[in-house]
Amino acid sequence: MLFGAGGHAKVVLEALLAGTPDIRVEVRDDAPALAGMPILGHAVRVPCLNGDPRDVVIHVAIGSNVARRRLALASCQAGARLFSIVHPAASLSPSATLGNGVFVAALALIGPESRIADGVIVNHGAIVDHDCQIGAWTHVAPRAVLGGGVRVGAGVLLGSGCVVLPGLEIGEGATVGAGAVVTRDVPSGKTVMGVPAK
Repeated sequence: MLFGAGGHAKVVLEALLAGTPDIRVEVRDDAPALAGMPILGHAVRVPCLNGDPRDVVIHVAIGSNVARRRLALASCQAGARLFSIVHPAASLSPSATLGNGVFVAALALIGPESRIADGVIVNHGAIVDHDCQIGAWTHVAPRAVLGGGVRVGAGVLLGSGCVVLPGLEIGEGATVGAGAVVTRDVPSGKTVMGVPAK
């Protein structure tokens, strides 16, 4: 089951079907107004969890880190299991590790010995170089670039086209603005933007 029926869900569903075209998938959402609406040829069903979730494998396809985490954890507590989706046009090092419920979009690159925690989104064309560590429920937006050895805390948003120089640390819950160039560590909960990022 794919949870979510917004724009990010379309990206995730397309990636899933590109890699496994014969897979049987249900798209679900908790918004009653979306019931029956089509998403890439799949009618949305509501609610997300209906019935016994113990034999259900899910991917939460919601761009918001907070909402994605909340729904995934509630589903897992009810007995569902998370699965990851990697677009066949992504490049994933054999030595990289992915947690549960991760999404890696087309043209994204994850380098050697990088560790990607549960529920992370690595979006279109993003680069996560060697030895990076990405905390759970983080979103690496399209075309973001992380140099080697970058450490990113949980629940971070790395905006489109940002660059984080090698070896830096981005604290938990921080936000890096689109196009920013990060030249020093970012404390937890802080928002930085600009070139260099401040």
